[in-house]
Amino acid sequence: MSDTLRDQLMGLGFKPAPKPERKSDRPADRRPEGRRDGRPGGKPAPAGGRPAGHKAGDNRGAHGKPGNPGNNSGNRPNRPQGARRPRSQEEIDLAKAYAIRAQREKEERIEAERLKQEEACQRREAKAKLEVLLKDKALNVEEADIARHFPYGGKIKRIYVTAEQLKALNAGELGVVQVAGRYVLVTAALLAEAEAVFAPAVALKVDPDAPSEDDPYADPQYQVPDDLVW
Repeated sequence: MSDTLRDQLMGLGFKPAPKPERKSDRPADRRPEGRRDGRPGGKPAPAGGRPAGHKAGDNRGAHGKPGNPGNNSGNRPNRPQGARRPRSQEEIDLAKAYAIRAQREKEERIEAERLKQEEACQRREAKAKLEVLLKDKALNVEEADIARHFPYGGKIKRIYVTAEQLKALNAGELGVVQVAGRYVLVTAALLAEAEAVFAPAVALKVDPDAPSEDDPYADPQYQVPDDLVW
């Protein structure tokens, strides 16, 4: 454009276009932008106006201890973890009752065992005394061939006697005593002494005044097979 035309345009009020600024070869000095709220980092303040570092749900009571707002739990002393709750009086009384019963049962077991051992000792002594009493006094005959059966210890037992011994046995003049695993035929007087020493050893004691049907084994015709076991 000629100077004349430019002068004319300027005279009409047009201004010349501004000259472009020259870019400096030096890099611009970059500085971190400041936060809008005046704090460094440029991050906006969290909503609700909570200060930085405050975690959601982190409500602390007095002395910096956790606690809910409006709750006095922060002021109460906390029971140590794992500590047992104090027992009530009812629980204490119940525990005492259990302990007393357990002690009583233990004492009863000890006493029962003591009585059992004492009884066993008495039985051994009585059996030993009975053997001494019946020594060389048995009336058993090796040639006897008549089996006299009788109930004893829940089973049917037998002793071999002669015909005369069978009559005397059924009449109550003789008796049978179990000693050292044998059935011994003895007189009625000796049977009474044996009963006084150890009554359970008396295997057969016939009452002559009792009806005959009370002892079905008194009659030899009612023989029980030898292999029969009750």
